[in-house]
Amino acid sequence: MTPNQVTAARVVVAFAAVALFTFAVNMLAADALAIFLTIAAIALDGVDGYLARTRKMATPLGAQFDILGDRVVEYLFFTFFAVSGLISLWVPVLFFLRGTMTDFLRSLAARTGRTGFGRNSMLETWWGRGLVASRASRAAYAVLKCICFCYLGLLLSLEHVPAAWLAATARHWLVAGGQALVAATVIFCIVRAVPVIWEGRRYLAAGDKASSSVAIQVTR
Repeated sequence: MTPNQVTAARVVVAFAAVALFTFAVNMLAADALAIFLTIAAIALDGVDGYLARTRKMATPLGAQFDILGDRVVEYLFFTFFAVSGLISLWVPVLFFLRGTMTDFLRSLAARTGRTGFGRNSMLETWWGRGLVASRASRAAYAVLKCICFCYLGLLLSLEHVPAAWLAATARHWLVAGGQALVAATVIFCIVRAVPVIWEGRRYLAAGDKASSSVAIQVTR
């Protein structure tokens, strides 16, 4: 499979996981399969990048498609869990706003030949590359999202467990743990967006100057 095919496959797997959570009500086996597919969807995020590097198939289009796959998976799971009532609706909204802003700046950088990741990355500072583009940061973020999605999936499964099987206090602490995981994921998401916004502002300024130059030429 090509890296782009792997990216498309993980999006399909993510939709399959959410479909099982949604339609296989009161079926613990289906919930377990959904959690397994959730892990697979996140794990495949590393596979497409590995294939691109080892097979020398990395392209600017592939990098953008990989980012698009990340966005779809994030929005899908967080929106689903928000609709299910496990998390606040503001969580997927925040992820959408963050993704829209960073992707817009990356698109401006792409016009100058820069990419989101790789040797020709728009990130020039060491701290920016470390927070956003390093393998350690990307792996940590993927693992955190995987744990967060799987934990929320488990919480959703607990709704099908009879109340007599689990004390109310235990349920309360389990839900609190889920909220803590979501908060940690949101904070990590925002922190990783800071370098893109900080270094991307110069492309926004360059775009404003280019637009002003074109407007002046038109009026002349």
